[in-house]
Amino acid sequence: MVMAQTLFTSLKQLDPDCSIDVLAPAWSRPIIERMPEVNAAIAMPIGHGELALSKRWALAQQLRKQAYDAAYVLPNSLKSALIPAFAGIPLRVGWRGEMRFGLLNDIRLLDKERYPLMIERFIALAYAEGKALPAELPRPHLKVDESGLQNLRDKLGLNLQRPVLALCPGAEFGPAKRWPEEHYQAVAEEMLGRGWQVWLMGSASDAEVGEHIAESIEGENSAFIRNLAGETELAEAIDLLSMASAVVSNDSGLMHIAAALGRPLVVVYGSTSPGFTPPLGECVEVLSVPVDCGPCFQRECPRGDVKCLVELEPQRVITALGRLVGSATFEQV
Repeated sequence: MVMAQTLFTSLKQLDPDCSIDVLAPAWSRPIIERMPEVNAAIAMPIGHGELALSKRWALAQQLRKQAYDAAYVLPNSLKSALIPAFAGIPLRVGWRGEMRFGLLNDIRLLDKERYPLMIERFIALAYAEGKALPAELPRPHLKVDESGLQNLRDKLGLNLQRPVLALCPGAEFGPAKRWPEEHYQAVAEEMLGRGWQVWLMGSASDAEVGEHIAESIEGENSAFIRNLAGETELAEAIDLLSMASAVVSNDSGLMHIAAALGRPLVVVYGSTSPGFTPPLGECVEVLSVPVDCGPCFQRECPRGDVKCLVELEPQRVITALGRLVGSATFEQV
């Protein structure tokens, strides 16, 4: 969803007066609402993989009343192309995917070598087929609720008296994306010793690993690490990340959000590769360890040792943080 903003930006660049509504799962609304290009978010009432033809037809008839001129279908499934067709939207654009002839009437055949990045595949849909993309591609850029930052800090009992390192140790994809928690612990200990504070970010499913990392910090520094995983709504997580002086993350959704907020960001890659969906920030370092078995793109390590992540030493991340935030902030004590 974060990367889809590049299509919305491209459409606005081509037609500044166009009005863009986004049909997407309800969970993504807080992200969509932070995109200045979007007029409205429409909650998709049908779950992933569910056909539900009657629901799709009913929603399409509601959308028909809006008299949309065009629909851009980003998923490649046949089901995703049904609603725009049912709604009678005149122009329906998308990649061929699951042979969606008849449902899409501007149907493109993807050349993966020409468009290796996901954002290139999104942006290309805004242009006529075969037209060269701009030399400088738009990047995601999420808005922040500046007026509510103080209230959010008060609500969670946080302050900005020390620089904030946000650690994002989760990854919904699976354990083969997750840097070991002891490595996150080592980074936390180092940065706490330098006078920083640490916020552990993530969903409820990341709360346990966040607690393990927080509980591993002993002594006076334990007062400056906070496990926020599972304590925030998505919109709140966006605003919290905007206050971070730096972020360390696995290849995850929070990684893309941090990049879209322009935060100094260090990303550790394991089973996946930045070659398709890299973090699209201007102040980013991507770290990985070359291994003979990867990138394997598996949820769980086929070898069982997660060598690609275990051998990515915490000192590499700490050194990268120093390069990103500058010596004055990095050395603060």
